[in-house]
Amino acid sequence: MKKLLIFSLVGFMAQLMDGALGMGFGLSSSTILLAYGMAPAVASASIHLSQIATTAASGFSHYKFGNVDKRLVLTLALPGGISAFTGAALLSWVPGDLIRPYISIFLLGLGVYVVIRFLLMSRTKPLKSEKKPFRRRFLFPLGFLGGFLDAVGGGGWGPVNTPVLLSSRGILPRKVIGTVDTSEFIVTLSATAGFLLFLGWEELSWLLVMAFVIGGVMAAPLAAWLVKKLPPVVLGVAAGGFIILTNSRTLLTYAPWNEQTLYIIYSLLITGYAAAVVFSIRTYIKLHRHPHTETRLKKAQF
Repeated sequence: MKKLLIFSLVGFMAQLMDGALGMGFGLSSSTILLAYGMAPAVASASIHLSQIATTAASGFSHYKFGNVDKRLVLTLALPGGISAFTGAALLSWVPGDLIRPYISIFLLGLGVYVVIRFLLMSRTKPLKSEKKPFRRRFLFPLGFLGGFLDAVGGGGWGPVNTPVLLSSRGILPRKVIGTVDTSEFIVTLSATAGFLLFLGWEELSWLLVMAFVIGGVMAAPLAAWLVKKLPPVVLGVAAGGFIILTNSRTLLTYAPWNEQTLYIIYSLLITGYAAAVVFSIRTYIKLHRHPHTETRLKKAQF
């Protein structure tokens, strides 16, 4: 019973983060499970099975709050589903940790770009309000990469797709987050099918799955409401900062430094993250005080 409550709380917090920032459920959950000593394949399989329910609840909630771009959902999800099934099969034999540091470097760079863009561009000039449709030749490889990494690493759909789409102009952050969360349902189904086929039912932790489902389903509507209410500037900085924190942690695990040095670096990163979020809030308030800047802010599509 104690484990059920603990993992339900973990599932709640992970889904709240994922639904509000567009990433984090798989990464945060897999980090905890691997710390408990669970095998990577079993951890990823258990997480994906529980995500069938959580992504369905999250996608429905985002759809009801108007946070979903329907065209983008299928365009991302179809290649993502194919690669997720392939990644699940591959993880049954090959450890997924081998490629993680290289992907983290790429994502870290995107996270830095997203934070700078939302902090600076919001203070200088509005972004164009017209929507620039994403091309399929751009979205297909993006979805394919995200689905594969999601299955192999236990999480990756949000961290790959969210920062790339956030760094592109013409779509609101809440639309990016809602679309990525909704399309993840198809990716999760494909990955789960691959794990069940190549790993088997008996390897799954059903207590863990049940706990994550309970916590995740409870958090989904709250996260969808939260992303609807947060200002675009704040949401963009929060998402970009989370990308930096997550991938910095992954890279620092490979550094030959002692724990004290790592704690100092973590503290500096967290302090910088908090400062950036506070700065974005102050920027939003400052722009919102005057009528002409308020109009400018409403027209800006972040």
